[in-house]
Amino acid sequence: MKNNVRATPTSLSNNLSVQKLFERAVSLFSENIFLLYKDQSLLYKDLYNAVMHCAFLMQEKGVNQHDRVLLWCDNSPLFYVGYFAAWQLGAVVVPLNSFLKAVEVEHVMYDCQPVFIVADKHRLDTLQSIQFTQNVLGIMHEQGVCFEPYNNNPVSIDQECLNNNQMATLIYTSGTTGKPKGVMLSSVNIMANIQQCIMRLEVTPRERVLCVLPLFHVFTQITCVWLAVALGVSVVLVPKIERAPIIEGLTKRPTIVLGVPALYGLFCLLRTLDFSSVRLFVVGGDAIPDKIRCLFALLYGRKIINGYGLSEASPVVAAHVEDEFAYTNTVGKPLEGIACQVRLADGTCCASEQTGDLFIKGDNIMLGYYNDTNATDAVLKDGWLDTGDCAYIDTQGNIVITGREKDLIISKGFNVYPQEVENIIMQHPAVIRVAVVGKTDDMHGQVPVAFVQLRVEVKNIHKELASLCIHHLAAYKLPRLFICSTVDLPMTATGKIDKKQLRKKLES
Repeated sequence: MKNNVRATPTSLSNNLSVQKLFERAVSLFSENIFLLYKDQSLLYKDLYNAVMHCAFLMQEKGVNQHDRVLLWCDNSPLFYVGYFAAWQLGAVVVPLNSFLKAVEVEHVMYDCQPVFIVADKHRLDTLQSIQFTQNVLGIMHEQGVCFEPYNNNPVSIDQECLNNNQMATLIYTSGTTGKPKGVMLSSVNIMANIQQCIMRLEVTPRERVLCVLPLFHVFTQITCVWLAVALGVSVVLVPKIERAPIIEGLTKRPTIVLGVPALYGLFCLLRTLDFSSVRLFVVGGDAIPDKIRCLFALLYGRKIINGYGLSEASPVVAAHVEDEFAYTNTVGKPLEGIACQVRLADGTCCASEQTGDLFIKGDNIMLGYYNDTNATDAVLKDGWLDTGDCAYIDTQGNIVITGREKDLIISKGFNVYPQEVENIIMQHPAVIRVAVVGKTDDMHGQVPVAFVQLRVEVKNIHKELASLCIHHLAAYKLPRLFICSTVDLPMTATGKIDKKQLRKKLES
């Protein structure tokens, strides 16, 4: 039985191309379950059949190496079929945010010029409404997926043309600071981060990963796509972030749960989920509030591993796996092979526990931004990536994130880190979410303003929140205005509060 084959970081060659990653998984783990989706249980060999059928269709339509193949899919086997079929041909995979509207899709398509699209059938009308500026050779949806054995029409791949340092995947960022930018990731980037994550999280082929987050998210791709096929693990694929599908997914006994803070907040609201089979809970994508972490521990008696990463780093940079209490903005030591520096504005390195801008370097760092050399040059300097995050290194060597550089508020000449203020406001029992942003002020430069989402309306809530902040924060950190409502705060597709929209609201 091939089920007992154990893949280790050392058995994953640094020279292995992602184009061969799925073939390797099928040769080693053919009889292993790959996907548990609704009532389906798909083995690696089943998915291989579907992938080869799809790859042949793409090749017949004229898809070549380095062409871009757009994936616009919900969480379903179709995403995996399109992903690995494109890689079989040496094409570039472009996973598209499944929450985007037509005008936003147009921007991505204009930028990356895809030649083939794999999309859910319910998206075909939207695609037909888009004015394509390129020749799209074909569109495939879920009814074209075939899991029958693939015995004919072999797909030919010219291996000599594949280069591990060329773009294999193009990830578009969530666009919280402007239009989405395409992050170019190579085989080297992806394979490096796979091995780094395996070593830090000690993942084995016997794992079952609960995949609730959208597959287009790079955090989901490293764990539920790339790392999964590298080790032959099983993925419990949840189609929607809703109560019933989550409960159904948990009946399949996952061992690892991955999520963003908002998902763990939902777990807390559901209160009685059965996590008895789970050995690891990992959070990433944004800073988890103290309130959610503490409530989760109270309800379920479990620790959440705090992770940190960004698309430009393929994406994982650090994870705090130690079984000890730490502040929620402590994200752990850098993964193996990742160097980090905290620098002052003049470029000099900070002393221990001194806050500055976080720079990282390693084989997992992106090639650059697609079609945007100016943006690339702004963040990549001599191989070092400017993360845009403010941080310091504590005495244990852990990275401690104090906030986004763009979110930093400078009031009266002092730095105000929104996350610190947000954590205080979140202590109020009526608060669900909070975002602190800076508002331009003639006297002080900027002043903090807090947008607060409430569970229920509370009389004199502004006074209560002000009193809470006065008790815990220095005067220059105090929000000058609390904008409170039971209306949902605007969110990005990746589960973060959209501060760009909130700033626009203040400006207007």
